[in-house]
Amino acid sequence: MAAPSQPHQATYDAIVIGAGIQGSFAAYHLAQRHRDTLLLEQFLLPHSRGSSHGQSRITRSAYSRAPYTCMMPDSFLLWQRLEAEAGTSLYRRTGLVVLGPVGNPELEGCRRSLGADQVLDANVLAWRFPGLRLHAGEVAMWDSTGGVLFADRALRAVQDVFCRHGGTLQDGEKVLHIEPGAVLTVTTTAGVYQAPRLIIAAGAWTGALVAPLGLRLPLQPLRIDVCYWREKEPGSPRPSRASPCFMALGLSRAPHGIYGLPALEYPGLVKVCYHHGSPTDPEERDQTSLGAPRPNVALLSSFISDYLPGLEPWPAVVETCLYTNTPDEDFILDRHPKFSNIVIGAGFSGRQGHPAPPPAPQSWLGPWGWLWLPPSHPLLPAGHGFKLAPVVGKLLCELSLGEEPSHSTAPFAITRFPSVLQAAL
Repeated sequence: MAAPSQPHQATYDAIVIGAGIQGSFAAYHLAQRHRDTLLLEQFLLPHSRGSSHGQSRITRSAYSRAPYTCMMPDSFLLWQRLEAEAGTSLYRRTGLVVLGPVGNPELEGCRRSLGADQVLDANVLAWRFPGLRLHAGEVAMWDSTGGVLFADRALRAVQDVFCRHGGTLQDGEKVLHIEPGAVLTVTTTAGVYQAPRLIIAAGAWTGALVAPLGLRLPLQPLRIDVCYWREKEPGSPRPSRASPCFMALGLSRAPHGIYGLPALEYPGLVKVCYHHGSPTDPEERDQTSLGAPRPNVALLSSFISDYLPGLEPWPAVVETCLYTNTPDEDFILDRHPKFSNIVIGAGFSGRQGHPAPPPAPQSWLGPWGWLWLPPSHPLLPAGHGFKLAPVVGKLLCELSLGEEPSHSTAPFAITRFPSVLQAAL
């Protein structure tokens, strides 16, 4: 549903482009600091065109990279604050199992962030997650903070609180032009707006928005298969002990990682997905060929048979979503190298900030014989940026206001891509 109709004033203290979870939190933090803020969204709300829709995301403390480990405690606190402000529950604590080969560097990084006492042997794993099978040479760890964020509910909550603090949310307005300057001008399909500061957090559309500003960011939108697998015995494990989420890292068959969430959205269907997809243009994601294979679904089917024997080995539902990654899978959180009053947030779908293996072949579209839901269906993507959105939004706000960032943004600088910087200057 579209945002309530409001007068289109011309001048604001700040403009944020993109009302996904990152942009919405940036606008929320600006409004908390009493800045008159305009939040622009090109699609009518709610929508399933980007990366912030759906019912669930995993949250966790287990990270192999220090920047994200340091940000998570702040993120948990900010989620709790939003729950209190919105008066609704946004999180269910289920715990998280992280598994993979002994000695895998990424897994070892997670172990260091959790502590050695969180390593699970096969017996304890069988009790905590009776449906998950551990193989020889593999180890599992337990993250007691892990759980499920209710994504759609969270997005509505942060936007509602933003508006209650005096913010203006305008949906159905596509940005046509950005004119840089001490006072920036943003032209949309419905109006012309000005502000001394601008934040761009437009997901898969960020690259197209910053290109006319002389910036060629290495952002790759990916189309992801989101799969749900039917329990052979619905309701198992018993309801008194809810299944945790899980992540499988470092498996040779799945170099980008596999993750799963308990049966929350569809009764008796467990969500298990491969954290990778095929390159796509966000404007053309609906143009699918119905006859092509889906190799990532075949990969998941093999994983299900070997690791989750309590699930049927073919998906009952397959949906799609968008990821947007940088080459190193770390975020971009930085000012434009030429226009310092333009702040950019992008690349939030990476796994954990590690270089990705070579991309999979692009022959990937088309159903096999299960239910395939079109891209307009409400979807459930799961890039790791969602859980960190309260902190990301705070950092974008701080950068925009010229404040000292509450966490180091050095790992997320545009300057780590030298050719991009040369093009901009």
